[in-house]
Amino acid sequence: MLMCLTASHKNASFDLLERLSTGAETVGQRITDHSECVAGAIVIATCNRFEAYIDLDEPVTAGAQVALQAATDAVSAATGIPTDALHQTWITHTDEEAARHLFAVSAGLESVVVGEGEIAGQVRRSLQLARESGTTTSDLERLFQRASQTSRGVKNNTPLGRAGRSIVRLGLDLAEGRITDWSKVRVLLIGTGAYAGASLAALRDRGVTDVAVYSPSGRASKFAAGHDIRPVEADVFPREAAEATVIVTCTTASGFVLDAETIAAGRRDLEAMLPAFPIDSTPGCPVDHSAGQLVIDLGLPRNVDPDVATLSGVDLLDLETIRIHAPLEELQATDHARQIVNKAARKFASVTDEQSLAPAVVALRSRANEVLEQEIARVAPRDADGNIERALRHMMGRLLHTPTVRAREYARAGDHDRYIDALETLFAITVNEEPAEPAPVTLSASHGDVTQIRDAEAS
Repeated sequence: MLMCLTASHKNASFDLLERLSTGAETVGQRITDHSECVAGAIVIATCNRFEAYIDLDEPVTAGAQVALQAATDAVSAATGIPTDALHQTWITHTDEEAARHLFAVSAGLESVVVGEGEIAGQVRRSLQLARESGTTTSDLERLFQRASQTSRGVKNNTPLGRAGRSIVRLGLDLAEGRITDWSKVRVLLIGTGAYAGASLAALRDRGVTDVAVYSPSGRASKFAAGHDIRPVEADVFPREAAEATVIVTCTTASGFVLDAETIAAGRRDLEAMLPAFPIDSTPGCPVDHSAGQLVIDLGLPRNVDPDVATLSGVDLLDLETIRIHAPLEELQATDHARQIVNKAARKFASVTDEQSLAPAVVALRSRANEVLEQEIARVAPRDADGNIERALRHMMGRLLHTPTVRAREYARAGDHDRYIDALETLFAITVNEEPAEPAPVTLSASHGDVTQIRDAEAS
């Protein structure tokens, strides 16, 4: 069984999402260690959502409850959030619905800004982290790989992908009313990760040319050299913060990287320098902030202390504000994207169902092959030219055709138990539910169907 537990901007407060992001890197391992019934887990933690995808061994009595409790206990232990609060927050999805939800998330359909591109990369990184932690499974691998493929399909075949919108771009859109000429704006970028790169690209698209970067972890020089912008050292950071027209923060730091005192200290330095420097737009010189400063906090947990908004002339735009002002979905483009997601989810579930009867088909073929080889050995003394052996093999292939096709039909209809009961009744075959080799999923006698199943698994 595959199960997803989700808390997102749609059903959880920003404060709760911020708390959920704390310690998220350890949650997957905590979930898998909780119960022997849990085979694996992958956790997605972003500024807008926290999700745990769990692979539960079958058969399990009350399996959904086992997974729910395992995830809830693990998250509570990692974040300190009471289990009651988590139970009240979770939205759960299982099997095909879990796949449909992940595919929609990866395609940006569940984001604050519908169609935003960063989430696809975050989903891929979540899978990579699970691999490094040893908490992924073959089913979770297939699920997340299919999610990435579906995301590319939405990007390449719908207007959502061409829009190139993002949280970063929406934040800058909301700043348009305050800024009339982006080419004259001085920007301080705090952070050097993926969001920093996306922020810089969005700023340059608007015509910004004066950008400096500061890194609390000391990586500013390397990032600046790779992006042709100015690095900021720690000793001049307060002054740069006071000089900037726009400050964009996007780090993974656990504490505040900017507060009111930092900007105030920078302003005092500028006042002391004012007689020596003219007011212009030259990098390193004081600038006129009569139009105000804008601080855009894209961090989770928050990068900016809310007290910056108490300073004269400073406006703070954080993720909570951006979420409130997110535009309505573009219905036509979204409908097309949903169709792609739904089709992918149905295909994923279909292949999963077919795989679930693979042990039964393997058992049937093994028994048939055992009987066939016995008969071939019995007639071998009278079969010098091999005609009898060829006839027996052809006949066995014909006999196995209908049972293998029926296996696929029963799997898709959800009648797994009826098929297994029939094998046990007719052939006294006890099905091994966990075959060592999951590869023989060739449940159809036609070459085209076999190729399709193999291709689906490979992707």
